Amino acid sequence: MSPRWWSLGRSKPGESPESRDPGLRRDDEGASVIAAKAGISAATLGADPAVICQAAAMLLAYPEPELLERIDLVQAALTDTGALKQFRPVLAHLRGAPLGELQSYHVQEFDLSRRHALHLSYWTDGDTRRRGEVLASIKAVYRESGLLVDTAGELPDHLPMVLEFTAADPERGLALLNRFRASLELIRLGLLADDLPHAGVLVAVCDLLPGASPQTRAEVQARFGQVQPIELVGLDPSLPSGLALVDARSLR
Repeated sequence: MSPRWWSLGRSKPGESPESRDPGLRRDDEGASVIAAKAGISAATLGADPAVICQAAAMLLAYPEPELLERIDLVQAALTDTGALKQFRPVLAHLRGAPLGELQSYHVQEFDLSRRHALHLSYWTDGDTRRRGEVLASIKAVYRESGLLVDTAGELPDHLPMVLEFTAADPERGLALLNRFRASLELIRLGLLADDLPHAGVLVAVCDLLPGASPQTRAEVQARFGQVQPIELVGLDPSLPSGLALVDARSLR
């Protein structure tokens, strides 16, 4: 389940959000809603980061019937972004199998495998107490933007959610993605190493951020510092402190 974004106070006086962006609709209480997986509206077609992030959010999320119905729209929207080549493998993947198989594949690769975990703070903070603080800080970014989100039970650092937020608020969203650059690069490297069709999506997202992408996990480590700390909660404090840090490659 993807989030729904409510845009507050973004219209000019006397102007409805729907008139500015046909991708918006109103909910029962009159708030402006950017529906999850609503597609890519004409208002965002001129902004490459917004289009790329909205497409990436849709294609990395758990596949649902609505996504398959919008594959042609996603491809058309990406045509003028320069990123279509990177998205072609996952578009072909989604067109090439029944929905049930696509859903099982997604669960296996992204939910059951830690190698491709899509929760950004998992890669930087692991299962530590600090991770709770990091998740709270991400929620604070969402609040400060003037957008409210129903996370539908998902953690706020789930990459499709962060990408959807970036499509709605590129300035804050890109800053948030850059903050978790190490996570993005590790996910990208894992997808490339395992030859998953989603790898190009991460390449396209990383290309939106400053500087060239590291080519190895060692380069990620050197550039961004230690990743994947594991807090041994409840264990004997006399254990060697070095056990608290592990290489992400050892996690399956």
